[in-house]
Amino acid sequence: MNRKKEFEIPFVGLKPGVHVFEYKIEDKFFQDYDEQDFSDCSINVKLSFDKHQGFFQLKFDIDGSTRVVCDKCGNTILKNLWDEFEIVVKMVAEPEVMNDQEEDADIYYISHTESHLNVADWIYEFINLSIPLQKRCKEEEFGGDLCNKDVLERLRIMEEEAQKDISLTNVWKGLDKFKNLD
Repeated sequence: MNRKKEFEIPFVGLKPGVHVFEYKIEDKFFQDYDEQDFSDCSINVKLSFDKHQGFFQLKFDIDGSTRVVCDKCGNTILKNLWDEFEIVVKMVAEPEVMNDQEEDADIYYISHTESHLNVADWIYEFINLSIPLQKRCKEEEFGGDLCNKDVLERLRIMEEEAQKDISLTNVWKGLDKFKNLD
């Protein structure tokens, strides 16, 4: 976990005001976490750390790209990422109790005795949140040279078979004769 040391911010020595930290995130960053469903990560994280008396405002700007698998055709595609997230970190006497009680996910508590703030887990979380849930080729690329033609053909056949099954087993089919009974 020594690699995460570069993500520790020694806030005690910082003057009040905004301080900017920049991180270049690549695949090796994710080695300490579970297996990811993306690869070839090239992401820049710009962290604006605004120090106030007793609390900090953190703004994470995520910008970069990663390779993901298209949900439709199964080929690897490059997805550009851009997002921003904000967190407020408050210094309190009992941070564990406060974190358990806090309902707002954008507020986090640390102890008055802390001197460093590790932002690695937030960076990990925010990068994962920046990746779209639906990962598909762009509309203009769909069915093009980059798409897996075998998978698309199999999906078309399966859709046709499903439509045939629906028309054969339509449970409402015989009810039409009762429609205009007076």
